[in-house]
Amino acid sequence: MQGIKDKKVLITAGATGIGKATAIAMMKAGAQVHVCDIDDQALASFKQDYPLLLTSVTNVTKPDEVAEMFVQLQQNFSGKLDFLVNNAGVSGPAGPIETLDIEQWKATFDVNLHATFYVSKHAIPLIKQHGGAIMNLSSTAGLFGYPLRSPYASAKWAIVGLSKTMAMELGPFNIRVNCICPGSVNGERMDRVISSIAQATGESLEKVREDNVKNTSMTTFVDADDIANMIVFSFCDLGAKISGQSLTVDGDTHSLATY
Repeated sequence: MQGIKDKKVLITAGATGIGKATAIAMMKAGAQVHVCDIDDQALASFKQDYPLLLTSVTNVTKPDEVAEMFVQLQQNFSGKLDFLVNNAGVSGPAGPIETLDIEQWKATFDVNLHATFYVSKHAIPLIKQHGGAIMNLSSTAGLFGYPLRSPYASAKWAIVGLSKTMAMELGPFNIRVNCICPGSVNGERMDRVISSIAQATGESLEKVREDNVKNTSMTTFVDADDIANMIVFSFCDLGAKISGQSLTVDGDTHSLATY
C-alpha cells in the first residue's frame, strides 16, 4: 500500500489481539515492524511465524523499560521511526464506583493512559525528524458513559483528549495523530470483560453479550482485523490529511450497555 512500504513502525502490546493483527497488516503492506509486549512466550511464537519481525519484552507502564526499548529500537531502525501505535490496554475492574479497588483503578490508568504518554514521549522526537503518524487506542467507552466500567471509560476518554492535543501540537511537524475507538472486539479480552460484568450483575454471559451489541446498528462485535485495516488506511497516503479524529470502528454504536 502506498506510503507504507519500508516505513518503520512501533506497536505496543503487539503480540496478540489488535496489536498482532495490526503488525501483520503493516508487514503485509511492506513496513518494518517492531512490537513490544510483556508476554515473552507470545512474542516468541509471533516471531517464529514472522522471522523479520522485531520484538522486545517491555512493560510499557515502566518508564525505565520504555527507555531501554527505545535504545534497542533506534539501533534496529537506525534512529528513525515513522509510525507509532499505542495499543497497550487493559479492561480494568467492573462494578459500582464505591466498590472498586483503588490499586486496580490506578493500574487501569497506568496501562491505558500513562503508558501512552511514556511511549509517545520517546517516539515523538524520532517521528519529528521526517513526519509520520500516531494512532492511540481509545474505545467507544471513550465516547459514552459506561456504567460498571468507570476506570476503563475514564482512561479511554482521556485518550481522546490526549490524541486531539497531540494532533494540535504535532501537526506543524507533519505528524498526524488520531485515536481509534473500537466497539466490542471479538477475543479473549472481551470474553473476560463479559465474565466480569456477569459476575458483578448476576446476569448470564449470554445476556451480557447480547447487551453489548443491541445498541449498535449492525448488532455485531468487530474483529481485530477490522481495527488493523483502519489503522493501515490512516497511515497510508490515502489518510494523509486525517488528523485529530476519533475514528470509530464499531458497527455504529448508539450507547453502551446499562445495568
